Amino acid sequence: MSTRKWLNARLRDIQAKLADLGHAVSLPVIGRLLKAHDYRLQSNHKDAEGASPPERDRQFAYIQEQRQAYTQAGQPILSIDTKKKELVGNFKNAGQIWCDQPEIVNTHDFPGDAEGRAVPYGIYDLQHNQADVYVGQAADTPEFAVDNLASWCRTELRPRFPNATQLLLLADGGGANASRSRVFKRDLQVKIADTFGLSVTVCHYPPGASKWNPIEHRLFSEISKTWRGCPLRSFEAVLHYIDDTTTQTGLTVHAHLITQLYQTGGTVAKQVMYTLNIHFHDVCPQWNYTIAPHPQAPFP
Repeated sequence: MSTRKWLNARLRDIQAKLADLGHAVSLPVIGRLLKAHDYRLQSNHKDAEGASPPERDRQFAYIQEQRQAYTQAGQPILSIDTKKKELVGNFKNAGQIWCDQPEIVNTHDFPGDAEGRAVPYGIYDLQHNQADVYVGQAADTPEFAVDNLASWCRTELRPRFPNATQLLLLADGGGANASRSRVFKRDLQVKIADTFGLSVTVCHYPPGASKWNPIEHRLFSEISKTWRGCPLRSFEAVLHYIDDTTTQTGLTVHAHLITQLYQTGGTVAKQVMYTLNIHFHDVCPQWNYTIAPHPQAPFP
């Protein structure tokens, strides 16, 4: 036998090859022989994460230290990210639901038949187990992300954390809140730090480690469970399913529809970056930094 551990052939193909060699073997016998040699029908298994950054473990330990420090100080910790974009219309939604008749949806998922594309940006408050999801209708940009954070600060910050002077953000390394995004850092300075008088510390998860961001398994997975098998025929339906999401541990979620349209391609000049009141941490500075308000910032 060769050392080959896979075979892209049907049983009838194997039967035909054996017949060419003069062996008449039935299909059940071929199946039993394959199983006897530990061959099975198997799909691809996602388990190869590739090369990990050398500072991955150090960054995870540092994030845990930051979370403990902010929790003990009573300062807010927010996990932020954008959930998978969803076509809004009469399209199939993966999953199954209990019903007497299946939902009838379009045969094809053509974007031209959609009412739009929902862009759910989530903000998860770790201390209170509460989340706000801002559903945009355009591009997922850094400006969109920071505007949602500013909306959260205006409505939720002081009622939940009346004495807050700092804010810890746990974010992925890419997307709207990418670790290399100049627009994200500039908008955090102007719209969060200077406007609300907060020192904003951002800790990005290393590449390939986004699944460890708390919002992924505490919020986004629960939203997917809520609307599985339910066509998202309108933005009202999207908001309804998000609002209806809860868990046995007491998660509450509030959905907000964002009508403002955002354009991609925003840039920030290097000279503008020099004006930011930003401090990169000694530990993994590519992923950890703090943006403090400017002394003259007119925050309340």
